[in-house]
Amino acid sequence: MNAGPNHSKAIDLAAAYAHCQALVRAHYENFPVASRLLPRRLRQPIAVIYAFARTADDIADEGALDAETRLTRLAEYDHRLDTIAAGETPDEPIFLALADVIRRHALPLRPLHDLLTAFRRDVSTRRHADFPALLDYCRYSANPIGRLLLHLMQADSAQNLAHSDAICSALQLINFLQDIAQDYHENDRIYLPQDEMARFGVDDSDIAAGRSSPALRRLLQHQIQRARAMMREGQPLGCAVGGRFGLQLRMTINGGLRILDRLEARQDDLFGRPRLRRRDWLWMVYHSL
Repeated sequence: MNAGPNHSKAIDLAAAYAHCQALVRAHYENFPVASRLLPRRLRQPIAVIYAFARTADDIADEGALDAETRLTRLAEYDHRLDTIAAGETPDEPIFLALADVIRRHALPLRPLHDLLTAFRRDVSTRRHADFPALLDYCRYSANPIGRLLLHLMQADSAQNLAHSDAICSALQLINFLQDIAQDYHENDRIYLPQDEMARFGVDDSDIAAGRSSPALRRLLQHQIQRARAMMREGQPLGCAVGGRFGLQLRMTINGGLRILDRLEARQDDLFGRPRLRRRDWLWMVYHSL
């Protein structure tokens, strides 16, 4: 007996979800996609969102494509989101799974479009004039993730969304501070406000040469203090959201604060990526519980 069309569609959807989960396993990074702290029902939709963001980010960053080709391919991602909004389903695995997640959880598409805006900016913008410009980039590159997670948890009140934005922007700034040399040497990008670099007496040549100068230390100290204040601003969200997701969130917040401590404690190498040690993880668990 031949399988019916609904059975075939179910197999295709299962394969699409499996494809997204394989991307998670292949590209795990500082994103809560593989955490066992997360409720089981959220792991699959989060993996799909990650697969969408990861592959779009790779279009902006990876390979030897020219800028026009990158922007064209990102525009195709926007078009596929519009197709989903129109009630249709693209047949690519990631978008097949994404359409199912969006419909099951009534997710807004605006945050997904915002992520694509950030990736387009990565193609065309390599410096940020001041902190408001950098924060505006974070609004598109980081804040949509927190907003999507809150929608999945059905905890997307206005206050929770505002606290989430503060946390996500702070995490993005922390990531910039960890990857200053990598961003410059791999993609010719500097995610430090240009006006503040000038005010503290730091320019591109300091980053190119890896000079851990007193001027750079003062500049980075300023960035660290601001990121810490933003993380503290959003910290109440860790108690507002309960259960396993709340614990995961508190771990993320405390992890960000601990990395800031490590960045602040650096002495000779201001470009090295700090490593969290066992005692740091114990500190994070203690304060999260």
